[in-house]
Amino acid sequence: MATIDLSSRISLLKPDGASFDSLSSVRNLTALFNARRGRASIPHKYRVSPVGSMRVTKDSEMRRVASQNGPLSADTIDYPFEIQSDGHPLGQMRVCASGLRKTKIVCTIGPPTSTREMIWKLAEGGMNVARLNMSHGDHSTHQKTIDLVKEYNAQFPDKVVAIMLDTKGPEVRSGDVPQPITLKEGQEFNFTIKRGVSTEDTVSVNYDDFINDVEVGDILLVDGGMMSLAVKEKTSDVVKCIVVDGGELKSRRHLNVRGKSATLPSITDKDWEDIKFGVDNQVDFYAVSFVKDAKVVLELKDYLKRSNADIHIIVKIESADSIPNLESIIAASDGAMVARGDLGAELPIEDVPLLQEEIIRRCRSVHKPVIVATNMLESMIDHPTPTRAEVSDIAIAVREDADAVMLSGETAHGKYPLKAVKVMHTVALRTESSLSTSIVPPAQSHARNSHMGEMFAFHATTMANTLDTPIIVFTRTGSMAVLLSHYRPSSTIFSFTNNERIKQRLALYHGILPIYMQFSDDAEETFSRALKLLLEKGMVKEGQYVTLVQSGAQPIWRRESTHHIQVRKIDDGVEETCTGFLLRKC
Repeated sequence: MATIDLSSRISLLKPDGASFDSLSSVRNLTALFNARRGRASIPHKYRVSPVGSMRVTKDSEMRRVASQNGPLSADTIDYPFEIQSDGHPLGQMRVCASGLRKTKIVCTIGPPTSTREMIWKLAEGGMNVARLNMSHGDHSTHQKTIDLVKEYNAQFPDKVVAIMLDTKGPEVRSGDVPQPITLKEGQEFNFTIKRGVSTEDTVSVNYDDFINDVEVGDILLVDGGMMSLAVKEKTSDVVKCIVVDGGELKSRRHLNVRGKSATLPSITDKDWEDIKFGVDNQVDFYAVSFVKDAKVVLELKDYLKRSNADIHIIVKIESADSIPNLESIIAASDGAMVARGDLGAELPIEDVPLLQEEIIRRCRSVHKPVIVATNMLESMIDHPTPTRAEVSDIAIAVREDADAVMLSGETAHGKYPLKAVKVMHTVALRTESSLSTSIVPPAQSHARNSHMGEMFAFHATTMANTLDTPIIVFTRTGSMAVLLSHYRPSSTIFSFTNNERIKQRLALYHGILPIYMQFSDDAEETFSRALKLLLEKGMVKEGQYVTLVQSGAQPIWRRESTHHIQVRKIDDGVEETCTGFLLRKC
């Protein structure tokens, strides 16, 4: 039986404000909603019956509840809600699979997936964000991808693919070679800062300060550790090495020094050109590579402000230097990506899982989206099925509550991009269906004094989980949808917005299905259209209950100080009773 422990400061009131009953004595929410309730006839196609209303007095910390249609008591409520608790207490309630995946999928677009047909198939298969890797391709090829994604979005009000531009960053790479060079263990091999060198034992690098950044005894990693070399000696323009782990060295391979970061700036001249390209095309996110401190994030935000560009910044945590500054970097950004490839090259690989968990935790604590990336289905670049370890890797990211998981080479140049998306979708969906909820209420002082919406989102999520209903929220800024996502409700958050940019941005957040819809001045008419759309798309069913939320930074059909939670039964053409919660700051 699902139960809820409610504060003794919450009490039920009669409409005149007199104390009626202590809500703290109602420990079993199931019993509360299964009790009988009188009917109030309200003629509308999709109606709701008031469950009650809550009034919050800021100064006295008193929370009072009163029914909009009369006093709330055990013999005046009648709700046939089925609480699926399996004996778990509220806060550890077992979640039933809803069929809609909550963890989002980021797909890197490359030559095999840049056609209209493939972008459509990726989107229908589960892609939520299209990533443009600026390390490859040029502006003309990326422009085609942007145009195709926008064409897709324009066709569907209830479907969306966001666009993420991933900067190249200060990468150190080897030069071009006419054919792969085979490196064998114990062999001597050199890197030179002279351009255009390619022999059997020496290749050039693209970074003049490479000589100064490495020291004798350092370990150089090629392609994130696919090959490694120990620095034996260095001259004014050559780094002489001994091969530790061999392999085939191909053109323009990424080089790292274990435990060190290059002294290059996080945003290069090329990156600024790409960022301007993103501004011109109104992309939704920048993924900024090799962020070492918050200063670079603030610099980019200042540029975007001057450019009047509404683009969110996702910092890629992939360098050793970023870890000591993790808190300030995340605070300055709009979200983070755990870029495990370079992170595992610069730091001990055994630290990467711990850092992944820590980065996810920090982002979740400040309501910012977090993406887990790199090598998630690496074997599917060449093979039609993943390794079992890769499947577990996806499941772990889902269980750790990442907002999104990412495919890189799997969709950028792999042989089986659609199968890779399908695997990621099915593994994430199956993992989500096995999870139990664990809702931690916000700190009361913070919720009361700084952000009333946090407490409201918590209670809306608690109600939706207890009654096993999806959430419908109407938002202009996306703020309430993001807060609801933070509390990870067990069902989908249908977020209706009249702002296309907000619709695009919400595509990255866990559990949110953003839908574009114009709001009318009549709240009931807008609710009706929203419910009708969800019915037509098969996202909800007649007879199903939904939790409807009105709140957020900008008031819609309400006074600024008032928030609403309503529980509605969707029933075509049938008069229904109404219930809901009203929360008002005094």
